[in-house]
Amino acid sequence: MKSYSVHFGFSQHFDFTAQQAFAWCTDYAPGDLNLMGERGTRSVRRINEDTFVLTDEYVREEGNVIKEKAVRIYPERLCWTNTRISKNGMLSQFLYQIVPEKGGSRLEFTGAQIFDGRRPTPKKLAAIAKQLTKEDSASWRNLAKAMAEDLTQPRRR
Repeated sequence: MKSYSVHFGFSQHFDFTAQQAFAWCTDYAPGDLNLMGERGTRSVRRINEDTFVLTDEYVREEGNVIKEKAVRIYPERLCWTNTRISKNGMLSQFLYQIVPEKGGSRLEFTGAQIFDGRRPTPKKLAAIAKQLTKEDSASWRNLAKAMAEDLTQPRRR
């Protein structure tokens, strides 16, 4: 079976130190999908001190979608990887790095999503990358708002 990758990325500012943002982003919990603005549930299985398996079940009108992900964190570099291990998009990989900046920090996100089928035209690839960027950056804007609420008020997660 043929497949192709779509590469995309974006940045998201946080009003918190890089260490605070990293700790918040890698504190996985069952309610995370709701914080992202999604309907669904997450189960979190800790494999060891730096590895998790996240199983996300998204509620969609056309039927639920399950995405299983292996997450490896690198605290010394303030980064983590997320590799899809479920059938849908298997081996797609996403890189996250928190970078210190004046007045807070920012997430640098890079994604490489794998799709089945023949590689589309460059114009179609660009449209897919634009749509993936729109969807994922919207989730991170929601997470930035949730982070601000969590880190300025008593812990709710």
